[in-house]
Amino acid sequence: MKNIVFAAILTAFLLSASPGFAHFGMIIPSDSMVMADDNRTIELNLSFSHPFEIIGMDMEKPASFVVVENGQEKDLKPELTETNVMGHKAWKTSYLMKRPGVYMFCMTPEPYWEPMEDGFIIHYTKTVVTAFGIDDGWDAEAGLKTEIVPLSKPYALYSGNLFQGIVKLDGKPVPFADVEVEYYNKDKKAEAPTDYMVAQTIKADANGVFSYATPRPGWWGFAALNTADFQLEKNGVKKDVELGAVIWVQFLPWKEK
Repeated sequence: MKNIVFAAILTAFLLSASPGFAHFGMIIPSDSMVMADDNRTIELNLSFSHPFEIIGMDMEKPASFVVVENGQEKDLKPELTETNVMGHKAWKTSYLMKRPGVYMFCMTPEPYWEPMEDGFIIHYTKTVVTAFGIDDGWDAEAGLKTEIVPLSKPYALYSGNLFQGIVKLDGKPVPFADVEVEYYNKDKKAEAPTDYMVAQTIKADANGVFSYATPRPGWWGFAALNTADFQLEKNGVKKDVELGAVIWVQFLPWKEK
């Protein structure tokens, strides 16, 4: 029995001490650029996970899920249905692109209790989809508590392109914010040489601006992390809250004839 308890404690320690295992809120659409000849209905999967390792976590129905089109916000939470992503509870919906525009899909989850960190996690997550040739408004702010405002288009990017964004909290840039970057290893073909390279960490500059060039095509998540100016209670004890500003961006391979 002592050996079993020791093994459990050791496993917990190693997981908490590992440089990998970053948490990411996720919104992954079936398409990031809807063209005239494409299916006009996209599928969206919402989850909470470790995307490189393909380790999921149960996510309760989000507190909010909206789409912002041309400055107009539409509530999509009633359209969500429960699904399974990476073996855990997640949510899905479909959305019909009726007109040209840039669509920002934004999720505010319920606070997630993480015992390994002795605190709560709230990842304000968004992704941007463009439809039918419209190319304006991709750098607009969604008005989230914290968010990454792109300085590079969050679509129409080749793998290897430099992606830049500004980390904001309560509408203001966050100097020297930590930004975790992770690849959605959906096909499990990517392998990190060490745990240090599962989730890479970069810092924003004094103006809250960060830059990252992706090494391969696919969906990449950028999560800027800050500690909230409020706490939440767990068993009558106030605990810190990690606020994540997350954006998911698709990078495509370079093709030649």
